[in-house]
Amino acid sequence: MTTDLLTTPYAQVREHLLAGREIALLDVREEDPFAQAHPLWAANLPVGRIELDAWTRIPRRDTPVVVFDDGEGLAETAAHRLQALGYSQVSLLAGGLQGWRDAGGELFRDVNVPSKSFGELVEAERHTPSLPAEEVKALIESQANVVVLDARRFDEYQTMSIPSGVSVPGAELVLRAAALAPDPSTHIVVNCAGRTRSIIGTQSLVNAGLPNRITALRNGTIGWLLAGQTLDHGANRRAPEVSPEQQARAAAQARAVADRAGVRRATLADLPAWAAETSRTTYRFDVRTPEEFAHGHLPGFRSAPGGQLVQETDHQAPVRGARIVLADTDGVRANMSASWLAQMGWEVHVLDKLPAQALKETGSAPTAVPPPEQPIPLTSVATLQGWLAEGSDTVVIDFTPSANYVKRHIPGAWWALRSQLAQGLAHIRSQQPGAQRLVLTCGSSALAAYAVAETARLSPGLSVSLLDGGTQAWIEAGLPLESGETQLAAPRIDRYRRPYEGTDAPREAMQGYLDWEFGLVEQLGRDGTHGFKVI
Repeated sequence: MTTDLLTTPYAQVREHLLAGREIALLDVREEDPFAQAHPLWAANLPVGRIELDAWTRIPRRDTPVVVFDDGEGLAETAAHRLQALGYSQVSLLAGGLQGWRDAGGELFRDVNVPSKSFGELVEAERHTPSLPAEEVKALIESQANVVVLDARRFDEYQTMSIPSGVSVPGAELVLRAAALAPDPSTHIVVNCAGRTRSIIGTQSLVNAGLPNRITALRNGTIGWLLAGQTLDHGANRRAPEVSPEQQARAAAQARAVADRAGVRRATLADLPAWAAETSRTTYRFDVRTPEEFAHGHLPGFRSAPGGQLVQETDHQAPVRGARIVLADTDGVRANMSASWLAQMGWEVHVLDKLPAQALKETGSAPTAVPPPEQPIPLTSVATLQGWLAEGSDTVVIDFTPSANYVKRHIPGAWWALRSQLAQGLAHIRSQQPGAQRLVLTCGSSALAAYAVAETARLSPGLSVSLLDGGTQAWIEAGLPLESGETQLAAPRIDRYRRPYEGTDAPREAMQGYLDWEFGLVEQLGRDGTHGFKVI
C-alpha cells in the first residue's frame, strides 16, 4: 500500500512518555503476537477491531496516535482506518517494532505489562509480606484463624480457587475485609492467579491500616499448583454486605491512602468543562461492580471494576498522559483504585459528594461506533437455514473471537480473522471452490459488518451478505450448533493464552511465567519511561 503517512521515531515517542504528554502507542497486531514483544506503554488495538473500539478507547480525535506492527503490513491499513474515523495526528512508528529494537528500546512480553511490572516494583520497595502455598495450606487444614480472599474477577475465581477462599475482587478488599475478618487477630491471606493482584490487594489492606496480619499467597494459584496442591472448582463464596459503620471506617482509611498518593478531588461540576476540552483526554470510570453500574450510573461513565482497572489500565486507558476520573458510591473503591493509578503516574481524580439522583443512567454504557460502508445486504436466519439445507454453494464466515467460535458456531461455518481476510478467503475458496454465496457473521454481526465491503472486493462474482442479528439470532431461533475448531481459515492468534488461566497449563509454562515476573523490575529500570512512584 502506498502511503503519505508521517513517521514518528523512537526518540520522539520516548520524549512524549517522559514529559507526560498525551500519546497513544498502538500495536495493531492480534493479541498473541502483541504479547510476544512490545514496548511498555504500547496498547493492543488489533487492526480488525479499530472501528468497534477506537472511539471508546481513544476518545479525543486529535490525540497523537503512533501505530506499529512487526513487518506484517498491518500498520498502514490501521493508520488509514484511524484517519477515516477522524483521527488527525496519526503516524507510523519509524521502523515498526524492529525500529524500536534497533533504537535500543526495551521490549516486554505478556499482557497488561505496566500493571504487572508495577506490582513487582511495589513488592520490591514495600517488601509486601507473603507466605508460600505450603504454609497457607497448613493454616487452612489446622483450622487456624485465617481467611483467604481471592482478588480476581468472580469468573476467574469460579474456574479455580484456593479451598475456603472467598471472592473479593481487588477494589472490594478494603471495603469488605472487615466484614470477613472482624476479629483483629484473624490472619488475612490475599491471592490471585499469579502475583500482581495478590501483591496489590495485600498492600492495599496494609496501606489502609487494617490491624490484622495480612499476607499475600506467594505466586497465587500457580504457586499452589506448583506445590502439588489441589484447587477448588466452581466455588461460589462471596463477601457479605458491609455495615454503615464498616463502610464509614473503610472510606476514611481509603481517603487517607488516596491523599498520600496524590489523588485529586473533583465534583460533578468539573465534568462538563473537562468534557469540552479539546487538548486533554478524560477517561471516566465507575469502579463499582458491573451489577451496581447497570442499576444506575453517571452519564458518560464506563464500567471498570477497580481491581481490574488497575490490572488492565493499558487496555482501558491506552492514551498515556490522559486524565482519569473515578466514581463510586461508598468513598472506598474509587479512592483505593485511584491511589494505585496515581502511583502509576496517572493524573487521577475521585468524584466527591456524589448524590444518588445523579446515577440516572441504567444498563450498559452506549458505545459509539461509525456506520459501516453502505449498503450492506442482509440475510435472515431463515433464509440462511434454507440455503445451507440446499447444498454447499453457501459459505458462512464467522469473525467472532476464536474462543467463542470454538464454544459454539453455525454448523459448517469457517472462522476467520479480519486482519488476515485475503489469506482466509483464499483458503476457503481452495476448500470450497463451488461456493456462490458468502454470509458473514459474528456474535451480533457488529464486527462482521465492517468486513462485508472488503470481502466483496476480494470475492468478485460471489454474493456477499451479512447475517441479520448474527450468530445470536441463529441461537435464539433454536437452530443447531456445533463446537470445536472445525474449520479454521486463520491461526488462532486473536488471543494470547495466559499461563495462569484455565486448569490445564503446563508446569513449565507456569514456572516460566513466574520467572518472567521476577525480572520485571530490572526491565523497568532499563526502560526508564514508567513514571512509577510507590508510596
